[in-house]
Amino acid sequence: MADWKCTWLGHATFLLHTPGQRKVVIDPWLEGNPRCPQEYYGLPECDLILVTHGHFDHIASAADLARRTGATVVANFEIAAYLEGQGVQHTVGMNQGGTWQQDRLDVTMVHAEHSSGISTEEGLQYGGDAAGFVVTLENGYSLYHAGDTNVFGDMRLIHDLYAPDLALLPIGGHFTMGPKEAAYAVRLLAPKVVIPMHYGTFPALTGTPAALRDLLQETGVRVVELAPGESWTQ
Repeated sequence: MADWKCTWLGHATFLLHTPGQRKVVIDPWLEGNPRCPQEYYGLPECDLILVTHGHFDHIASAADLARRTGATVVANFEIAAYLEGQGVQHTVGMNQGGTWQQDRLDVTMVHAEHSSGISTEEGLQYGGDAAGFVVTLENGYSLYHAGDTNVFGDMRLIHDLYAPDLALLPIGGHFTMGPKEAAYAVRLLAPKVVIPMHYGTFPALTGTPAALRDLLQETGVRVVELAPGESWTQ
């Protein structure tokens, strides 16, 4: 398998280094994210940005990062239009079920159960529907970033259609599923590896990787707990 790695930058933000030498940031919340290591605040290079929904803790750094690096942003139609209004030059507005392809890198937008309002100076703006992404790397390895979501039965369809090898799942609770629901999601998705996210950032996000691991100990699925700034590869 060609070299690639997945680096957790705290909360729901991940940096992917793909086998094709591209840098992909998912749900960029860099500056202001209490769990993001400061050395990542001013990322000098980024080729692609994926935004699952419009909440500040998933989109706050998207416009600045895209303007600074010239990265293309893939998001739902409404968020893409919003970011264009923020001076982002390269956007791909799409919706659930769509796949964007570029040089053997595939990005498919899938369902999530969550809200997506964008906070602006004028108030809350409609941000379309929340989503997740299945990313198939140039070497065929696939990963699923669930965004913010509760567990839903059609995660089985994500397994059947895309068979993700790696699942990046929220476990904090309160705003998303907690460990109990995430463990059920793992049984539907059947990935080989799970990396927990969206926990511990705020007091309300009480779910822990240890709790998820305990619930999955008989499944054979590996739960990889990363510290912010740590990477995983295979």
